Amino acid sequence: MSDFTVSFIQTELHWHDAAANRAAFAQQLAQLAGPTDLIVLPEMFTTGFSMEAAAQAETMDGPTVAWLRAQAAAHNAVVTGSVIIQENGHYHNRLLWVRPDGSLSSYDKRHLFTLAGEQHVYTPGSARLVEEWRGWRICPLVCYDLRFPVWSRNQPVAPYDLLLYVANWPAVRRMAWMTLLRARAIENVACALGVNRIGRDALGHDYAGDSALIDARGNYLVEAADQPGVFTHILRRDELEDFRAKFAALNDGDAFDLIGA
Repeated sequence: MSDFTVSFIQTELHWHDAAANRAAFAQQLAQLAGPTDLIVLPEMFTTGFSMEAAAQAETMDGPTVAWLRAQAAAHNAVVTGSVIIQENGHYHNRLLWVRPDGSLSSYDKRHLFTLAGEQHVYTPGSARLVEEWRGWRICPLVCYDLRFPVWSRNQPVAPYDLLLYVANWPAVRRMAWMTLLRARAIENVACALGVNRIGRDALGHDYAGDSALIDARGNYLVEAADQPGVFTHILRRDELEDFRAKFAALNDGDAFDLIGA
């Protein structure tokens, strides 16, 4: 059973400037203090949360996927975050899970934010992604998915150890972000990591950050508050397994199937 090192970046984003964002993230990743297993970037990390998909989308053969592969190889870690992707005539808010060998998996955001009209621009996903990496099982989700506990639910058929949300979650709803992220960790008896952005976007929306890593008991391991930076923490396998053995609440959960669109 191995420990697991998680790193994430909380930062402002350059509006609709993918090259500038890639350069900024590369510079910040160069500041990593040591080896890590997983690097997490925010939702739509190349553009900010945009509905201008036709102008901003890339393909799976585009420069951001190539950049993610290069960063994953350089840091010998999985690098993940979401990007606007065009594929088969549809646009997706797609989380990319890129391994050091260049292989990748993806998850298309399931719950599209109707208050911003996201459902009119992007095609929702229909299946969760649970990835195994260096002895840990991780379920990566995107922003608004946080409000839907059934979609996030830990299940015996595909259990996870770390629940992950990448986001552009506005400051006006920061209490919901902090409360729900902690609740998802507690109810799923798993660690939870939420990675948000800071600053103001071109539409005038403010983002408070509040990125955090929380253990299965609901205790904060890392709180980024509103500070920019690269944050790293080692998750201890024995601590998670010990708590799960003493408090096996998942064994008493209701059996159900997740049915996609």
